Amino acid sequence: MEALNQKLNTYFDSWMGPRDKRVQGMLLLDNYPPTIALTVVYLLIVWMGPRYMKHRQPYSCRGLMVIYNLGITLLSFYMSFELVTTVWYGGYNFFCQNTYSKPEVDKKVINVLWWYYFSKLLEFMDTFFFILRKNTHQVTFLHVYHHASMLNIWWFVMNWIPCGHSYFGASLNSFVHVVMYSYYGLSSVPALRPYLWWKKYITQLQLIQFSMTICQTALAAIWPCGFPIGWLYFQISYMFSFIVLFSNFYIQTYRKQSASRRKEQQLGSSASTNGHANGTPSMERGAAKKLRVD
Repeated sequence: MEALNQKLNTYFDSWMGPRDKRVQGMLLLDNYPPTIALTVVYLLIVWMGPRYMKHRQPYSCRGLMVIYNLGITLLSFYMSFELVTTVWYGGYNFFCQNTYSKPEVDKKVINVLWWYYFSKLLEFMDTFFFILRKNTHQVTFLHVYHHASMLNIWWFVMNWIPCGHSYFGASLNSFVHVVMYSYYGLSSVPALRPYLWWKKYITQLQLIQFSMTICQTALAAIWPCGFPIGWLYFQISYMFSFIVLFSNFYIQTYRKQSASRRKEQQLGSSASTNGHANGTPSMERGAAKKLRVD
């Protein structure tokens, strides 16, 4: 294993240049095999989990999900707050910031971004909950691509560009996760679900996040400061892939559902006008209410 680690490290150094020595010794960062091994285990569970659950009853996981989502919400709030305040008071340049500025500021950003990298491992639990609860229709290509790629990309980010311009996407994503995981946590309580109206706006917020990250990343390419240009181009292309996939998800999930519901309501109204409606008025109002809640 040690020989494999040395060989990989030599290859990466020859391909991308020397690694940032400030992250040496941080958990999971010295060598790549642990990160890729965890990703392979994740993909195996994605593949084998639904087969294991096929003839079993779904697990509720309600209490565990509340604790998990609350924990991720608090961690995301911490990361977003710490990054924003650190770069603001530390004098980071919004347009372009190299990976070497004030040592104490860079060290603090590196420590928070390590937690961001580690949070991508914790977020594998999203998928495991879907599988255990037999909601496998939610384990889509977008879902697996997002979770599997983020952990690996951020291993490389932490080893080569662990501070500087890398802070923006992480701080913005952490803020979005505060909104998203707080929603997931609240929705774990059935009594609260009818009052949670902002689910579709989470995807809109994510699309805004990706667009803002592309724009802010492009600024560093227009006004360079020494931050590696190759990473900027990669960031832009990666965010663009998310815009395409999340836009498709939004259209499939919300636009088509809205069109289908409008059609159902029109058909129901037409049937009632023609004297063919079944059930009492109270039953019709209950059905309409269910459509709005769902």
